Amino acid sequence: MHLLAFGINHHTAPVDIREKAAFAADKLVGALHEVTAGGGAAEAAIVSTCNRTELYCGLDSSQEDHVIDWFCHYHRLNRSDIHPYLYRHPDQAAVKHAFRVAAGLDSMILGEPQILGQMKEAFATAHKAGATGKILNRLFQQTFTVAKQVRTDTAIGASAVSVASAAVQLARQIFSELSEQTVLLIGAGDMIELCARHLKEHGIGHIIVANRTLERAQQVAALFGAEAIALAEMPTRLADADIVISSTASQLPILGKGAVESALKARRHRPMFMLDIAVPRDIEAEVGELNDVYLYTIDDLKEVVQENMESRQEAAREAEKIIDTQVVDFMQWVKSLNAVPTIRALRESANALREAEVEYARKRLAHGDDPARVIEHLARALTNKLTHTPTDVLRKADHEGNKALLEAARRLFDLNED
Repeated sequence: MHLLAFGINHHTAPVDIREKAAFAADKLVGALHEVTAGGGAAEAAIVSTCNRTELYCGLDSSQEDHVIDWFCHYHRLNRSDIHPYLYRHPDQAAVKHAFRVAAGLDSMILGEPQILGQMKEAFATAHKAGATGKILNRLFQQTFTVAKQVRTDTAIGASAVSVASAAVQLARQIFSELSEQTVLLIGAGDMIELCARHLKEHGIGHIIVANRTLERAQQVAALFGAEAIALAEMPTRLADADIVISSTASQLPILGKGAVESALKARRHRPMFMLDIAVPRDIEAEVGELNDVYLYTIDDLKEVVQENMESRQEAAREAEKIIDTQVVDFMQWVKSLNAVPTIRALRESANALREAEVEYARKRLAHGDDPARVIEHLARALTNKLTHTPTDVLRKADHEGNKALLEAARRLFDLNED
């Protein structure tokens, strides 16, 4: 059985190509049935996310082009159009690719954990659809084990490497328990929405979204069970906020030193964490001079992200060593499968000889022969028949000077030199 992983991802293809090659979730089972029924794969699993579409297949090596043709036909793509973006990894390379993807080493954000969940879901769907077998079942189970080992034995996911995640990391350094804190988000763009998502995932107590257009603030607030206010209300609500994150398109600062001083007095100087990720800046630089205010800008966050990325890259090098070792283990298991038909044939031959001799012994016992003589004959007959063919082959090997076969026989039957 040949193992193949092929597809496209954010490294090789732009989004307009990835869109065309994606598998809809409600069509995935049908696609799995198609590719295993007539698409050339004996086993298949499909991983389809916004950043990648990949097929993992167990198939005969002669069917590799056939399954890629099926992929193109399914998506109504010309092979010449998709070829520049398509990668294919056979056998050992396929195993290594699966391990690296699950560990987050092939992701847009190094070490991100979401892809592992997506791979688990993809395998569960394929397994339930009956599209996987011995090879892919073992591959994905070991893939998940390797990903867990990488997470446990390295710091690949310990550091924040996006602006939004770094913002949460800094907030948690000031407020150890975010569930008791209130965050005021100023603006309602993509960055604010991403920050809200990260804060929500880390259990933030309350979210207030302030925006110049109240309707847009309400749209973002609805995603996270948050409160929406108009930007004009912001000064009166500032004192409620333990954390302030601002990202608007304003050309002038919208939050000055005076407003923050008033808020601090109302808060009885409980600390405020303020993050200005707008360019031009939304918060006057002088705010950073106030006691009990921790003000960070987008440049400060970039430094945090860069430091953390360097930490993750070091962890990634450690992860690669773990993966290389695990790839060798998996390929040794795959190679061991080549011996299975021979082992099965040997056992079937031995069982057939045993059944014949046991049946003969039963007949002799039924005729009243001495049981001791019957047992002795049974043992001698089995020994002679089991060693007859190997003995003939070894004599021939000795005559031909085939020392390799003679040595192999010694190893096979654990024979000493004497």
